[in-house]
Amino acid sequence: MATPEKVGVLFVSHSAAIAAGLVELARQMAPTAALVAAGGTDDGRIGTSFDLVTAGIAEADSGRGVVVLCDLGSAILTAETALDFLDDEVRERVRIVDAPLVEGGVAAAVAAEAGDPLDVVVAAAESARGPAIAASAGATTGAAPADVAPTAAAAPGYTRSIRLVNSDGLHARPAAELVKLASTFPQKVTVNGTDAKSLLGIMSLGLTKGAQVDITSRDLSGREAVDALAALAESGFGEA
Repeated sequence: MATPEKVGVLFVSHSAAIAAGLVELARQMAPTAALVAAGGTDDGRIGTSFDLVTAGIAEADSGRGVVVLCDLGSAILTAETALDFLDDEVRERVRIVDAPLVEGGVAAAVAAEAGDPLDVVVAAAESARGPAIAASAGATTGAAPADVAPTAAAAPGYTRSIRLVNSDGLHARPAAELVKLASTFPQKVTVNGTDAKSLLGIMSLGLTKGAQVDITSRDLSGREAVDALAALAESGFGEA
């Protein structure tokens, strides 16, 4: 069901089970976003369905747009055909995104949950393509050694350094909570050098329990954002 004021996300797969499973997965990080599955054929076989995709777009659309992710080439063709039959006004706010179905779908769902506009949700999905994540994470992946001063602390601006206390570290759910909180602030904040608003970037850091986390804003007006993210991490994301 479409969620007012939020972009919807439609998962198109040749398998109904895969599409439904992806919605279940993304729902753990985006409990109120409009996440819709359009998997399999009308009679439950492996394949795709024009009618299911069309109905899925309608279900996911609240008026703010729908991001569509597909698993294989023929699923994209089905989605494109469905778009051709939409009213012009609706078609303008539906985007088929070329991104990995799982990673892109989860990233899009988290951005949609945060209330981001269509272009930002599309960009979140596209961030799953990979190279940008590797570049943003750079050499900061993993925990910083306790006896080495982090580069971020020497940078101008404001930094809080904390240790992760929750048993599973920054896995998908707490990473999503951190990203959603970061997205409520206009200032740019980084976590160990990675954009705090990038779910896949944060997850790619691979930070585990006990890892040092350096939360930084080069903008002095970002102090409130840094403190809020540090407090969330220190709380253990409700898992400690």
